Amino acid sequence: MRALLIIASALALTACGQGTTDKAGDKAADHAAAGHDGATAGAGDAAFAASEAAMHTEMAAATGDTVDESYVAKMIAHHRGAVAMADVALAQSQDPGILRMAQMVKDTQTAEIAEMQAWQPAPPVATPPAAPAATTTPASPEAAAN
Repeated sequence: MRALLIIASALALTACGQGTTDKAGDKAADHAAAGHDGATAGAGDAAFAASEAAMHTEMAAATGDTVDESYVAKMIAHHRGAVAMADVALAQSQDPGILRMAQMVKDTQTAEIAEMQAWQPAPPVATPPAAPAATTTPASPEAAAN
């Protein structure tokens, strides 16, 4: 029994160490696979591939100068992804319950996007470049004589 406990503990510790060397790009795959318990992608998943990829790209590119700004920027991207997936469901689902849910998701996420965008700081105003200093070229001796 004690040997079994030691082996189980060793396996558990080994499993805890798995994934510690994941690359940043693997996070999108982890998020996409969340809740699938290792299941392979079904035929319906292909309909969402483009919207999921776009959301992950936009989330990775979303940044901010503070944790608050970064959080809001990333959540806007995440909500846009939810709206895009709701659009897929609205266009392709035949289930009235799914259609109601997708419309509700689209409506609430769109409203939350607007709320978060209102919170974001205004982008810095670009200052126009300074006018170049006037330059004069020395007059040629002939031009000065005339």
